Amino acid sequence: MRKLLLAVAAAALILAPAVAQAQTPIVIKFSHVVANDTPKGKGALKFKELAEKYTDGKVKVEVYPNSTLYKDKEEIEALQLGSVQMLAPSTAKFAPLGVKEFEALDLPWLFKDDQTYANAMKGTVGKWLFQKLEAKGIIGLAYWDNGFHMLSANRPLLKPTDFQGLKFRISGSKIADQYLRIMGSIPQIMAFSEVYQALQTGVVDGCENTASNYLTQKFYEVQKDITVSYHAHLQYAVIVNSKFWSGLPPDIRTQLDKAMAEATDYTNSIARQENEDALAEIKKTGKTTLHYLTDADRKAWQEAMQPTYKWAKGRVGQEVLDLVAKELDVKMN
Repeated sequence: MRKLLLAVAAAALILAPAVAQAQTPIVIKFSHVVANDTPKGKGALKFKELAEKYTDGKVKVEVYPNSTLYKDKEEIEALQLGSVQMLAPSTAKFAPLGVKEFEALDLPWLFKDDQTYANAMKGTVGKWLFQKLEAKGIIGLAYWDNGFHMLSANRPLLKPTDFQGLKFRISGSKIADQYLRIMGSIPQIMAFSEVYQALQTGVVDGCENTASNYLTQKFYEVQKDITVSYHAHLQYAVIVNSKFWSGLPPDIRTQLDKAMAEATDYTNSIARQENEDALAEIKKTGKTTLHYLTDADRKAWQEAMQPTYKWAKGRVGQEVLDLVAKELDVKMN
């Protein structure tokens, strides 16, 4: 009997660490650069809620908004090193990795509306682009919509000539760099967290972003004029470290896939309304003047930016341009 009790005690000691380890939740650090009350911020919190619910607490998602963990220049390297497990960068951020094809999504006047964008990302274009990340140790899980870009400065931007000599902050896309240069301005790459101060101090004259980001980052406070141009689209790719994701137990991964699918539907469903609400809120403050392009103005912008399409061939390659052209039924030249 004594031997049996000793054996049971020994087994308990052996099992104790394993039981403790089994009870320790898997931590997913989800870092992003925008505020919690934006479509992406709300999407990250929705994923946290659903992931923890569907895994019965076996997974804990720690969300770090507003560049509190990493700035947008640092976060992808941190993901590859395993310092953070999940990100949702704008697709323009993949060019430094050597995956320039994502920049095709930044072409001006590419998506005629939100539904056209959604269809493209769920279809061949979105899947083909995600495959390009696999060699970099990254798995793409979903595309999150953040709507269409507006442009701002301390003077109205209505004609292509209004851009002459202005310095604009861009997130890093060479496509955006090109179409703004064509308009006669000087694009400057800058971390998202630095934009407000740069606008306030005149380091840059203006920027492009979505209505929800203009509101939540208070860019409208330091810009006298915003043109509701909707000239280009802003989308995010939710990505994970491949090694981390592949190492998860299959049942956990299944539940996280379910959580991500639902969080994606939620994020994309609110993006449009969030931007409309943000635009109304900005207007209500009276701190900036909203300008809208006439049909003639829009045509002038489109014609001025059109050479970007021809230039893009040397930047992103013919293959992705052909894919996008076919999917969206647009001309590339």
